[in-house]
Amino acid sequence: MEYRKMEKLNIETSLLGFGCMRFPTTGSGKISRARSEKMIDAAMQAGVNYYDTAYPYHDGESESFMGDVLQKYERGTYYLATKLPCWEVQSMEDAERIFNEQFEKLKTDYIDFYLLHALNAERFHKMCELGVINWLEEQQKAGRIKYYGFSFHDSYEVFEEIIRYRAWDFCQIQLNYMDTEEQAGIKGYKLAEELGIPMIVMEPVRGGSLAYMEDSIGAHFKELSKNATYASWALRWVGSLPNVKVILSGMSSMEQVHDNLYTFSPFMPLTPNEQIAVLKVSTERRKRIKNGCTGCGYCMPCPKGVNIPENFRIWNDYGIYENVGALKWSWSNDIAETEKPKNCVECGLCEKACPQKLPIRENLKQLQTELDLAVAETLTEI
Repeated sequence: MEYRKMEKLNIETSLLGFGCMRFPTTGSGKISRARSEKMIDAAMQAGVNYYDTAYPYHDGESESFMGDVLQKYERGTYYLATKLPCWEVQSMEDAERIFNEQFEKLKTDYIDFYLLHALNAERFHKMCELGVINWLEEQQKAGRIKYYGFSFHDSYEVFEEIIRYRAWDFCQIQLNYMDTEEQAGIKGYKLAEELGIPMIVMEPVRGGSLAYMEDSIGAHFKELSKNATYASWALRWVGSLPNVKVILSGMSSMEQVHDNLYTFSPFMPLTPNEQIAVLKVSTERRKRIKNGCTGCGYCMPCPKGVNIPENFRIWNDYGIYENVGALKWSWSNDIAETEKPKNCVECGLCEKACPQKLPIRENLKQLQTELDLAVAETLTEI
């Protein structure tokens, strides 16, 4: 197993971290405890020492499951990470209640890595105003938290504001070879490296979207390694960045556990030829984008409430990755029915404002038809 030293903290973590948000589930949606415990056991035996859960994972069951499973292991043999759900914190009382509940679920006296979960500008400023950030510093001094950081979902500018705000022990961002310019992105990675702040990476396989691709695109990888999985290429791309100390993989089957353990035991950084192959794959996938929406928002607000940038984001993601599972989730959860293209009255105000001069009205009609059909086909298959 590959280990990375966090010089700032003087500890070593396994480069592969076990993300505890995608355990296999039963028919009722609960964690399949026997199967999941075997996966944890396999990871432990192979040397994985970083386990990342959070208050909302598996509808709140993930923390209690991990608290039960980890009881059979000596506490000092692994690092446990969990997070404060900032969106649920409206007062200091909320923060204290959730924090104490997490200790009860996890059955532990201390948490190794504690994060402010999914910070954006609004949540960060709210945590500052409520005094939560300072209160957690007190919890760290009291020994209930060893290392204090945050996970992030917003623009680079917001990331820079947050990371420079205090002396964080670590930070966690989304990063993969397709999303180098999204959110904090590779620019955020370089800033953390410059500041000497260890980085933990989530979504290295982009929620599974980088684990599958058409053979015509995947051929760039197969030419260099016939047996390596597409997911392993994504993980190795992230691991080739030296300030990435932990790569979180949300494993949902023993097959995925074994594949990841193989990738990290031993870990091999990408060679120059392999980096070129990744670039070719990312370039070809981006060519499958449906339209050139940049998400600038000049088309908004729509008088009928259509969320034009979000519709195009979902449509473009589907075009690039052809991940029907991700589409089904996004089309049902990321956008309200009132915000979908079917509510467009074709007034044309959006097209007059669009810097890209996109045929927005035509594209909206097309995407409503395509995405409705794609989701309907998945339901038929079920």
